[in-house]
Amino acid sequence: MKLTMLGTGNALVTECYNTCFLIEDKGQVFMVDGGGGNAVLRQIKYAGYNWKDMRHIFVTHKHVDHIMGIIWMVRMITQYMKQGEYEGEAYIYSHREILDLIRDMAGKLLQKKTTAFIDDRLHLVEVADGETRDIIGHKVTFFDIQSTKAKQFGFRMEMSDGKMLTCCGDEPLTAPLETYAEGSEWMLHEAFCLHSQADIFNPYEKHHSTVKDACELAERLGVKNLLLYHTEDRNLASRKELYSEEGRKYYHGSLWIPDDLEALEL
Repeated sequence: MKLTMLGTGNALVTECYNTCFLIEDKGQVFMVDGGGGNAVLRQIKYAGYNWKDMRHIFVTHKHVDHIMGIIWMVRMITQYMKQGEYEGEAYIYSHREILDLIRDMAGKLLQKKTTAFIDDRLHLVEVADGETRDIIGHKVTFFDIQSTKAKQFGFRMEMSDGKMLTCCGDEPLTAPLETYAEGSEWMLHEAFCLHSQADIFNPYEKHHSTVKDACELAERLGVKNLLLYHTEDRNLASRKELYSEEGRKYYHGSLWIPDDLEALEL
């Protein structure tokens, strides 16, 4: 399995792309979020993929830095279906609020001759809290992260040999949900900024955590690999070094701070 970060930044970044990523296994791809615009198409291309291979897409929540790129994916998929240049089916998974929003935005922004393919060959698949589905050959369990800002889901994916990958969304993983990540081989968690710069970026006002917070959580849960994303971009040139230096004080597993388009073998 391989994970490729299409983007690693928070909502307001300009020096990198908003957080979204791909998980590939045996030629099949699971896309998570789309970032804030049509730059997602460029990121997919620069990552070495074809956007037409994005057959399984999960949308965590409705914030513009996650969903607007999905609208572009809907446009491309349905337009090329209409032109006869996209074969087969595609699936977008999320909770009901997101699917209704996608349907509404597509209906208002895109042409009817293309949106006719929604529910025909582009399937909007509702998932519920605690529900497990088979996606790209892996069992994926979705969970409501209990956000107070906007309804948001994360997921846990079975890898192999009982190993788990847990995506916590873009807010701190709360105590009632820690069982989803406990003992995970990989945990993907937001880290808005360094703890030493919390007074500059004010992560707690935005319902986010610091590198220290995420690392302390991963240490307590016995996570083997911690990947940090959804960060500020003012420290981008030295982000790996700075985040690693702070994180290793609190976490003793493998700590990953990827750049945009960086790929990791899981």
